[in-house]
Amino acid sequence: MTDPANSQTPLRAAFKIRLNGEPVTIDTVGQAYRFITSLSPIEWMEFRSLHAEAKVALEAADKNAMLSVQATQALRLLFRKARLL
Repeated sequence: MTDPANSQTPLRAAFKIRLNGEPVTIDTVGQAYRFITSLSPIEWMEFRSLHAEAKVALEAADKNAMLSVQATQALRLLFRKARLL
C-alpha cells in the first residue's frame, strides 16, 4: 500500500495560496495530502465534511490517477470554503 503523502500524481489544477504571508503552490496529490493533514483537525473543524471528502478523494487519486479530477474538485471546494483561494 502506498502513502498518499508521497504521491507525485499531478492534480488537474495548481493551487496558489498564501499561508502566513508566504506563497504556497500545491500541484500534486502528495503536496495536497500533506497540506490538509499537517494542520490540526481543530483548524479544519468548521469544514470537517469537506476536509474528509478531500482526504478520501486524494487517497483514491493516489491509487488511481484518473481520479485526480475528483480530488482537484474536492480541494477546490475545501479551499474556497476556507477562503484560501
